[in-house]
Amino acid sequence: FLVARGHEVVGIEAVEPVFYIGPETRPPMAQRIRTGFANLATSISADDGLELRDAYVSAAVRCAPPANQPTPQERDRCLPFLERELELLAAVEVIVVLGGFAYAAVARVLAGAGSPVPVPRPKFGHGVEVTTDRAVVLGCYHPSQQNTFTGRLTEPMLDDVFLRARALAGAVPS
Repeated sequence: FLVARGHEVVGIEAVEPVFYIGPETRPPMAQRIRTGFANLATSISADDGLELRDAYVSAAVRCAPPANQPTPQERDRCLPFLERELELLAAVEVIVVLGGFAYAAVARVLAGAGSPVPVPRPKFGHGVEVTTDRAVVLGCYHPSQQNTFTGRLTEPMLDDVFLRARALAGAVPS
């Protein structure tokens, strides 16, 4: 389960051990292929054959906010959708969050479901792991152009997060 701010929701069956909530740009598909979560390097339409494996993608915010900067109020309006998705995905073992905004949203959803993150909540960071009764929350910097163009987030860093998610979930690459 991957969580980030974003515009669209792409998902598969509700039996997947890793849940991704992804941004409008989604994490680079190359990382999903290299780590066994997808079968294609690019996806341009709903019928292009993309298959996700052991993964589900969602969004913490489901609209295009002004200047692509969602507000806490927009996040709160979208939380019921995220809550319901996680409720339906009973097999989720790992939640990869793309960015601090997504981390805050997931913390609220988990708390509402009776599986709060520890208090005080660990500070968000790339590679941070937070164990809850429901799932392990795994932090990843948001794959925005600002982060990728400046080198704050690199392809090896993304690979490491996805490989760690796979290891935590015990999912074998397809």
